[in-house]
Amino acid sequence: MAAASESVLLRFGNEVAKQPTLFSGPMKSRFLGVPVTSGAISWAGRKRQVDSRLRLAGVRAVAEAARVQSLSGQEPNFGMAIDTVAEEVLRGEGFSGMWKTKLVCTIGPACCSLLELERLAAGGMNVARLNMCHNSRDWHRDVIAKIKKLNEQKGFSVSVMIDTEGSQIHVVDHGAPSSLKAEEGSVWVFTSQKFEGSRPFTVRANFEGFSQGIMVGDELVIDGGMASFVVVEKMGDDLRCKCTDPGLLLPRAKMSFWRNGKLSYHGLPTLSKKDWEDIDFGVSEGIDFIAVSFVSDADSIKQLKNYLSTSSSKSVKVLAKVETLESLQNLEEIVEASDGIMVARGDLGVEVPIEQIPTVQEEITRICRQLNKPVIIASQLLESMIEYPTPTRAEVADVTEVVRQYADALMLSGESAIGSNGQKAVSVLKMVSSRMELWTREEHQQASALYSYKKLGASLADRIAEAICNSAVEMANNLGVDAIFVYTKHGEMASLLSRNRPNPPIFAFTNDRSVRMGLNLQWGVIPVLVDNLSEDMEANVLKTTQLLKTKGMVKRGCSVLVVSDIFSTSANPNAFQSIKMMTIS
Repeated sequence: MAAASESVLLRFGNEVAKQPTLFSGPMKSRFLGVPVTSGAISWAGRKRQVDSRLRLAGVRAVAEAARVQSLSGQEPNFGMAIDTVAEEVLRGEGFSGMWKTKLVCTIGPACCSLLELERLAAGGMNVARLNMCHNSRDWHRDVIAKIKKLNEQKGFSVSVMIDTEGSQIHVVDHGAPSSLKAEEGSVWVFTSQKFEGSRPFTVRANFEGFSQGIMVGDELVIDGGMASFVVVEKMGDDLRCKCTDPGLLLPRAKMSFWRNGKLSYHGLPTLSKKDWEDIDFGVSEGIDFIAVSFVSDADSIKQLKNYLSTSSSKSVKVLAKVETLESLQNLEEIVEASDGIMVARGDLGVEVPIEQIPTVQEEITRICRQLNKPVIIASQLLESMIEYPTPTRAEVADVTEVVRQYADALMLSGESAIGSNGQKAVSVLKMVSSRMELWTREEHQQASALYSYKKLGASLADRIAEAICNSAVEMANNLGVDAIFVYTKHGEMASLLSRNRPNPPIFAFTNDRSVRMGLNLQWGVIPVLVDNLSEDMEANVLKTTQLLKTKGMVKRGCSVLVVSDIFSTSANPNAFQSIKMMTIS
């Protein structure tokens, strides 16, 4: 792998000192050049910010309608759309106020109303995840429609992801409204037979052949260790199992069988018939991402991408979930084949010793960055906030470590889907990630200089684009520019810039809505939809900067570095891409 070019070390202490504190209480000292304050997290203050954004979104929607009517004599293609949350931050704090790590929220019964979705979006949600294991397609359709409504009417830019159920064995129902407690020594029957109501000490599995190949003495693990059993008898297709590790049996809990420390059941396809039906549903509803569960190799990802290329009129990104030993064994080929990775630490922790999870997570993040694919870290980030309004200190430390590793996105699961503190959980992720990003800014120059990147470009044009993005980030960091502007039709150069984790935020201007929504997972990228991108770069820069100034989002004197992948069809064939520095006047 090629070594990254050396970078001149710059200190950003003065800029960091200008940042607003994220915790209430008086300033006490500084650490790594960043103000350290005393006091607890100010939930009330954060809630006031979100409520303010909700009001502003409504006001802006009315104002925008009036502006469109008053400008009816102008060209209709003269305009651009930027997420309303990013717009407010730019107006109030400028470029330095933009956070880099993206936030993914799982939508469930606790946050599926229009108001709750709007609160999550106002709090910083970039991607809404729909778990196809739960709820009906009509329910999912309704949620997707609400998110689109918020995007169109309130100015948000929230992407939609569906997460396939995958071919997994799980509990269908146990007849109880919530959970059952399995006590140590109790004997349970696991069956695939259909029956009405509930039976004592009986659990139904979703897959008819779930007991094939299972032997007496095999271990049955529920939901990654929520409870454990040992198989004591096979009764036809049913299993009698004795509880060895007491715990809860939740509806739709995952079941895995183990023998001598290895999975004793294999053979289920990655994508089931239901998964394909869910994928067709998602495509018809205009979703932006598909996360594929229980990926074992690159073939299923390639198959799905080939299918989408012929069945979808828009670009849909395919993410592979890393949650099995097989996926780790074939990790690099899976990353190369996919458009991104989700590290499902809960399921992965069943197959990998728990003490290895931190290093496995860091290695996956490193490989994704090498191959320029966004990576989401998921599962149990703020698990305690499902019930409690504040996180544990260990959870905050976990989130901080993910951000220090420069993962692209953090994901909430049950915290937002079924918890009573979803909005607060989003606030915690945003505050903790923002604080850690400030702390790492002073160390970033050295980390960037020592980081080695794998050369990705195959063609000369791709290698030029990659070299330009690497050099552009080095220049931006060394010169201390306020922002990077990239004008892109396909989003690739914005992704290459993000790979280098620059200090300034990246504003990606594109005229393709699919590209805009796909960039919502890229670290540090603020996608901006422009009605029309000209082949004249000077015209593009002039148009967008004037619009940003008109909206009060940039100030005179700001320095910006500009790159682009848009070429003039009549340009000199010997002309190459370049990097441009400009000062907003």
